[in-house]
Amino acid sequence: MFQRGINEAQVRAVLEGGEIIEERIDDLPYPSRLMLGFVSGSPVHVVASDDPQEQATIVITVYNPDPNRWDSTFRRRR
Repeated sequence: MFQRGINEAQVRAVLEGGEIIEERIDDLPYPSRLMLGFVSGSPVHVVASDDPQEQATIVITVYNPDPNRWDSTFRRRR
C-alpha cells in the first residue's frame, strides 16, 4: 500500500465510501470484498474482509488497477 503511494486515510476513504464490485463469500478465514474508490481522481482497488469477533476490518491488498486488465470503469476485468 505505502509502496504504491496510497496512504491509510485514502484506504479508509475507499472502505467507507467506495463501491463493492466483487464479493468472495467463500474466502477463508472470512468472506472478502473488492472495492473501488477514487483518490485524487485515480482508481484504487481495496480487497478487505471483516473479522466479526474482533470487530475489525482486515485490509488484504491495495492497488491501482491496471487499465490493460480492467475495463474503462475499473469495475470489470477484461
